[in-house]
Amino acid sequence: MEPTMAVVMCMYLELGQVELTGKVAIELGAGTGLVGIVAALLGAKKVTITDREPALGFLAANVKENIPPDQLGAVEVSELTWGQGLERYPTGGFDIVLGADIVYLEDTFPSLLQTMEHLSSESSVVLLACKIRYERDTNFLSMLKQRFTVHEVHYDKERDIHIYKAVKLPARRDL
Repeated sequence: MEPTMAVVMCMYLELGQVELTGKVAIELGAGTGLVGIVAALLGAKKVTITDREPALGFLAANVKENIPPDQLGAVEVSELTWGQGLERYPTGGFDIVLGADIVYLEDTFPSLLQTMEHLSSESSVVLLACKIRYERDTNFLSMLKQRFTVHEVHYDKERDIHIYKAVKLPARRDL
């Protein structure tokens, strides 16, 4: 993971554009866990910080090191491989879904989208920090726009990092 994207996401969260106080958040593909840790420190009442199994030990140590003891109960480190074992997470159970530098492997796009859809409700906010480097990045945004309303909410020109806010489209009520 490129820490710069996580840093830009954290700076965006610190601007207070997204209400975190009392919210239930999840970070996908957390790497260091920085974004989830900052979300907890900024007032989210429950934060689930996820990554694949090999990253969990480092992630748990980072959380323990950076979250005050009285807030540790609000942060959970959890194994999540996109598209797998989603039943362990409540459907539409998160107010905020966070991802920094998780859009890069084209093979994972369908399972990443499936995971984002599962975790979010129509009132959830999905925030993604990414660089638009290749056609595949644009392709992912196109896929995302089929299921979510997507807006660019921040652009860090110096680092060429975009932050997108996505909100799930209402389920189609086909007659």
